This record gives sequence, structure tokens and C-alpha cells, in this order.
Amino acid sequence: MSDETMTLFSPRLAARFDALILKYPLRRSALVPMLLYAQDEVGYLSDAVISEVAERIGITELEVRNVATYYSMLRFKPAGKYNVQVCTNISCMLRGAYEVYERFQEELGIAHKGITADGLFSLEEVECIGACCWAPAIQVNYEFHDELTPEHVPGILAGYRSKAGVPSDGSLSLGWKAGVPSDGSLSLGWKAQAEGNAPHA
Repeated sequence: MSDETMTLFSPRLAARFDALILKYPLRRSALVPMLLYAQDEVGYLSDAVISEVAERIGITELEVRNVATYYSMLRFKPAGKYNVQVCTNISCMLRGAYEVYERFQEELGIAHKGITADGLFSLEEVECIGACCWAPAIQVNYEFHDELTPEHVPGILAGYRSKAGVPSDGSLSLGWKAGVPSDGSLSLGWKAQAEGNAPHA
């Protein structure tokens, strides 16, 4: 993309994309990391994100979608500010993952792929996250929590509410509001910070 072209992304992320593309002999090799960084900043892979990434790499939007749909960590709908992924694969399952998962559902009042009304949390059941030796484990954005029991769940959620400036009673403070419109899309009250959360390229 030329400097004059309007971009969906922040100047810092746009510059990172430009540098990332130059690292590979084939531009399309940068596709998956670009999608991950874009998702971290925007929240999900919207049509606009897919369009711009395709343009930057020089491939079709269909090619971008074909790759993105293969990876379960890439999503096409908004998630909460904190996306809670509970592994229920064999090692975690044998050590009580479903009990942990059920406790998260109870505490958050949502099921698989659900988002809390305030937009703060989303929840999903996932396959192996590579923490089998410390099962059962979960991943919240890029942070791991392992060797869990259902009793750990309230404290984990309280910790993330505190990070977001939400009082312990769960009500929203003036410091953070996500806002979930009736169409289910998240407002720009929050944006995941790629530089702070994502692994560096």
C-alpha cells in the first residue's frame, strides 16, 4: 500500500506490516502473523481487515479467508476484551477441565462462544493449548493459567476485572466501557493492544 492510502490500522501496526512483508522471500508468507496482529488490534477479522491484508500482500480476499478459516485462533466475530479459552483435550479432560469450564460458564453466565453483556469476557472450549504437563489449563488472550480447579475461577476473573478497572461487584467503572450494541458488535470502547499482548515478530 502507498503512504497516501488510508489504512484501517494504527501507524505503528502499519509500519510493522511493511517490515514483516520484507522479511520473507514470498509476501504471502507474512499472512498468518499479519492476521494475528490485526486481530489483536481490531478485535477480530472483519471484512475491512481481510480486504486490507489481502491488498498489502497482493493476494485475493478469498485466499486470505481460505487460510484464516483453517486456524481456530483466528475469529470472524468480535470476542470479549479477555477471551477465555478452556482446553478440554485429553490431558486436561482427565484432570477436571470440564468442571473448570462449567465453573466459568456459571460465573460468566455465558456458554461456548458467548460474550458477557459488558463485552469484558468471552468464553470458548478449545483443543490442546500445549500445556498438558500442567493440566487442566486455560489461556486468556496470551496469558496461561494452569493446574486449575473450579475454585480458582472466581479469582482469575476478579484479576482481569481489576485490570480493566471494573469494581469487584462486576459493575462497570467510568474507566472502561466496552458497550455491546444490539447487533452484537463491540464498540471501540476497547481495543486489544497488539504491542502489549502479542508475541513480537
